[in-house]
Amino acid sequence: MANAKQLALFAMLVLLLASCAAARRHGKPDPCDGGGGGVDSHLPPGMRRCSSPAVSEDGTPAVMTVNGFEEGEDGGGPAACDGRYHSDRSLVAALSTGWFAGGRRCHRGIRITSRQNGRPVVATVVDECDSRHGGCKDDIVDTSAAVWSALGLDTNVGEVPVTWSDA
Repeated sequence: MANAKQLALFAMLVLLLASCAAARRHGKPDPCDGGGGGVDSHLPPGMRRCSSPAVSEDGTPAVMTVNGFEEGEDGGGPAACDGRYHSDRSLVAALSTGWFAGGRRCHRGIRITSRQNGRPVVATVVDECDSRHGGCKDDIVDTSAAVWSALGLDTNVGEVPVTWSDA
């Protein structure tokens, strides 16, 4: 019969595999592999929890960039959350790898607030902006043109300071 230590190790392994399954389903790098430099990346691979950086309810500082979510645009392939393309007229966003949290924020609303004019908007997370392989920095909220318009901002600027939080 297994002892308590073996059972605890088995339970930890099951939880680790379950928490990393979302990334594998979308063909994305496994957030548990240690390549992301997340909050628990210093732990051995079997002990990582794949947790995302802290997000403040008052708003976490970020840089908002503009992205094309429609087929054939610079945004790349279909969205990681559902394997589909999305209209640039929709209020949609992609989050840097740590904030994307292995897909745990898929189809959830985030409140984005312009630090320039104080306007807020709620957008739906549909994709990841890969900050492991050079596609994104760790502090990016990549959004559709509709988000920029709702915030009263010009997409030609390219990058603006914002805060964001789970809605």
